[in-house]
Amino acid sequence: MNILFVCTGNICRSPLAEGILRHKYAERNIRGIVDSCGFESYHTGDPPDHRAQQIARANGIDISTHSSRLFRGEDFDQFDKIFVMDAYHYQAVIRVARSEEDRKKVDFIRNVIYPGQHKPVQDPYYDHYSAFETVFDQLEEACERFAESLVTRTES
Repeated sequence: MNILFVCTGNICRSPLAEGILRHKYAERNIRGIVDSCGFESYHTGDPPDHRAQQIARANGIDISTHSSRLFRGEDFDQFDKIFVMDAYHYQAVIRVARSEEDRKKVDFIRNVIYPGQHKPVQDPYYDHYSAFETVFDQLEEACERFAESLVTRTES
């Protein structure tokens, strides 16, 4: 299954989610593309925030080669599921959706754990390193549950 994560600048939350889920895919031999992007162009082409890289590395995940990019309408064609971090991202992605089929692909990543609750993953950018630890834990929990669901689905 091809998965896209979306956040604001594509340098904190979404590259962490991408790295975590890629790691889970590799551990479980799940096939699919995992990518991330953002909606604000001021970080386009930048690597992830150094704190995001640090927390990923501390957990055995390397996101240092990631390069920030913008969300595109064509992403609906390549990805089966588009996970957003908060309500702003949800609305931004839905505005680009071309059809009901596109809209059905969009969901909050934490809905994997808390169905229908639309709990956000808070933006850690303006905060201390501890905020990145919290974000990592939230994303790790959701990505673990999502990867488990894919394995369970293919075993059935």
